[in-house]
Amino acid sequence: MSKPKTSPTAVERRAEELDTIASVLPMERRDELAELLTDQDIETLRHLVNQGMGDNTLRALTSDLTYLEAWGLSATGKSLPWPAPEALLLKFVAHHLWDPQRRETDASHGMPAAVDEKLRSQGFLKSVGPHAPATVRRRLANWSTLTKWRGLDGAFASPALKSAIRLAVRAVPRTRGRKSAKAVTGDVLAKLLSTCGTDSLRDLRDRAILMVAFASGGRRRSEIAGLRVEQLVEEAPIEVADGPPLPSLAIHLGRTKTNSGEQDGVVYLTGRPVDALNAWTAAAKIDKGSVFRGIGRWGTVSKRALDPQSVNAILKQRAEMAGLEPGEFSAHGLRSGYLTEAANRGIPLPEAMEQSRHRSVQQASSYYNSATRRSGRAARLL
Repeated sequence: MSKPKTSPTAVERRAEELDTIASVLPMERRDELAELLTDQDIETLRHLVNQGMGDNTLRALTSDLTYLEAWGLSATGKSLPWPAPEALLLKFVAHHLWDPQRRETDASHGMPAAVDEKLRSQGFLKSVGPHAPATVRRRLANWSTLTKWRGLDGAFASPALKSAIRLAVRAVPRTRGRKSAKAVTGDVLAKLLSTCGTDSLRDLRDRAILMVAFASGGRRRSEIAGLRVEQLVEEAPIEVADGPPLPSLAIHLGRTKTNSGEQDGVVYLTGRPVDALNAWTAAAKIDKGSVFRGIGRWGTVSKRALDPQSVNAILKQRAEMAGLEPGEFSAHGLRSGYLTEAANRGIPLPEAMEQSRHRSVQQASSYYNSATRRSGRAARLL
């Protein structure tokens, strides 16, 4: 099955329209998006950009919309109808939440082979097996959001859909994986930093990225990649009893995953992280715009910001250089590692949350490293 033919002119026009919102969308897939998305899809995305929706939220919406359109074409031969009928929503659940054991005896159970093959050939399916329930719920939620932005009502709250998801999840218990298998605690961070021992631009940059991301409360990779000089404000040095004053810097976060940007969230850097950041910006001659940038083959510093995925790649590369297993760590490990290290050093959780900017104790405590809890005093009361 394939999408009804669209004139090359229409595809080119949609590609040009996507260029107008290129700052927030994954433009490396622009041509693919232009093929899959409809005129109305593009108009909805443009509207969301104009409404000031957060970059990361908009990227997630675009990614899920593209997947939904690709799935709809593969499963029905047509672009998604708006609003989607309940039967199509139930089909989506059936194709993505299924029982692997039943699939062994019933080939028709789950996603049909033809649909699976089509999505896999397009790069939309990579892992084998049913989707994670959280992924299915997120895509349905974004599907619902996009429906509402079109001024339409959908069947996303129908009892039948809720029951189908609940029964599917209950039938196939799953263990939720961590975003980073291991937390990047202080000892791990020291090993990573030991690989940044020269004054080369790459070592200076990576050292600053690691120290700033960790010390500022475990900032998300998107926040580090998007950090700009204009967000940095020099503060008065911090007086200490046993040495010279420590340099201090405020980072004004603006819009983040948990902050709309209307309230100015601020975190602080003190001492070594400030020195590392200053060393990088001075060597790279950065006095405005993006703080962390790509470095070319001949040592040329790009004018463009690093991609968030590059922050993850840098951490994994440093982990490998330090003799660690790269697959056990990710950029998110800096976030869980910051809170774990704070707990190890006896820093009260509310104080650590002021720096990490978590909104709830329950949310923040969920990032504490499982291994630390397993061997901690709370697990050895008897």
